[in-house]
Amino acid sequence: MEFLTLLWLGTPLWMWLLFVGLVAALLVFDLGVLHKDDHEIGVAESLKLSGLYIAMGLGFAAFVAWQLGAEPAGQYLTAFVVEKTLAMDNVFIIAMIFSFFAIPRAYQHRVLFWGILGVIVLRGIMIGLGATLVAQYHWVLYIFAVFLIFTGVKMLFAGDHEMDIASNPVLRFLKKRMNVTDELHGSDFFVRKPDAAGKVVRYATPLFLALVLIEIADVIFAVDSVPAVFAITSDPFIVYTSNIFAILGLRALYFALAAIIHRFHYLKYALAVLLVFIGSKIFVADLMGWEKFPAAWSLGVTFAILGAGLAVSLWKTRGDERPNATVE
Repeated sequence: MEFLTLLWLGTPLWMWLLFVGLVAALLVFDLGVLHKDDHEIGVAESLKLSGLYIAMGLGFAAFVAWQLGAEPAGQYLTAFVVEKTLAMDNVFIIAMIFSFFAIPRAYQHRVLFWGILGVIVLRGIMIGLGATLVAQYHWVLYIFAVFLIFTGVKMLFAGDHEMDIASNPVLRFLKKRMNVTDELHGSDFFVRKPDAAGKVVRYATPLFLALVLIEIADVIFAVDSVPAVFAITSDPFIVYTSNIFAILGLRALYFALAAIIHRFHYLKYALAVLLVFIGSKIFVADLMGWEKFPAAWSLGVTFAILGAGLAVSLWKTRGDERPNATVE
């Protein structure tokens, strides 16, 4: 069993296997026990499931502190909070996709669940590539930092743009290359039915198209979020575990957030400031002669920025009606 103590990407293999096993157990419990039958998920169930994932994510922080120390645990918590908050915009996009395809709430969890599997693989690939680049070329962190600062400044001055799903090039490509039904067929992603010539062929349903667009939206979102976490820590284990736990919890919370996402409209400005802060940390550390920006300070500033943004957003949108465009 000595191979379990071997280092893989700088962390003992047994810790990676423990994490993978934990996530697999959570997903099996989610689909096989809690949601083995398709049903509409209410706010209460959404909050309970999200609470479970958040508790597991925070419990994992304690495990990181026990095994790796207080500083890596602080980096994990900062990355966890940043990732979860940055993903708020993704909730809005997911709600728009579900609304565009008229996906009933009873089937939305199925799409999100299978979407999580794609996230686990795609994030792993992106983080693996990022970790390899950072390990071989440390200056890549400065490129990430400049990119984050640029993105944050751009977010501060960018206006609101409605996502035009109908003209999405991926959606048009799929409809051109695949047989696609106009109507849903229960919770199936694919069905077999006669084509115009009477031949029975496989058709993709709107449920599958929604899944593909959600996966693509996550990849686009990860272009911002993964560099942000690498600016907090270059440890692949911390980067990947914080990413996955944050996404798991947010997808579970989706059904509660979708109803009130409009209340977080002004939070994007706090996210923009947060990206600028994260990107500037490496330059501040160099100017101060520090090896790295203190993890405790980073976590404190992150909470302060997000707390202020959340408070302003809730105050500015008090009394706002729930917009029909973001709900099913």
